[in-house]
Parts: sequence; structure tokens; C-alpha cells
Amino acid sequence: MDWIFLLLAGCGEMSGVTSLGYYSNTKNKFALGAMIISFVFSFTFLYLSLQTIPMSIGYSIWTGIGAAGGSLMNMWLFNESKSFKRFFFIFLIIISVIGLKFIG
Repeated sequence: MDWIFLLLAGCGEMSGVTSLGYYSNTKNKFALGAMIISFVFSFTFLYLSLQTIPMSIGYSIWTGIGAAGGSLMNMWLFNESKSFKRFFFIFLIIISVIGLKFIG
């Protein structure tokens, strides 16, 4: 269950980062509310997951999901650069997160 909590926390982080990008572009109050709710959701599930997952592993995976997912979402929603190099390094983050799951 702890790994599911960590995955949910990562999804909340990804949603929060995407909402932050939307808010910074539009100053829309809905986006601000979505960002706050997403980060509260994310931190709540991160807290629950870290009850059994070591902090070094859990935090690394949480930030990896947020960084890779946020980058992909912002590339898709806000037409950020879609270069091969960018996809390659996002791929490395994802592989690293998977590796941490198997050694944790």
C-alpha cells in the first residue's frame, strides 16, 4: 500500500507542477486552487508512504515522478520544447525511478 501512496503522491506533484505552470501563464484563480489542492494531496500521500519507505528512496521517487511527469505534461499542454535530448533525459529519470523501486 505504501508504494501506491507514493505513486499517488507523485501524481499529485505532477498535477501541482502542471497547475503551477498554468497559473503562471494565466493568473487564473482556478489554477491556483488546483495547485494548492494538488500539493496538499501530494504531501499527504508522501507522508503516508514515508511511514514504511525509507526517506531517501521515497523522496527521490516522488521528485522523479514530479519532474518527469511535470515536464511531459508541460510539453503536451504548453507546447514546450520537444527535442530528442529532452525526451532522452526524461527517460533517464524514469529509468532511475524504476531502479530505485527495485532496490528499495
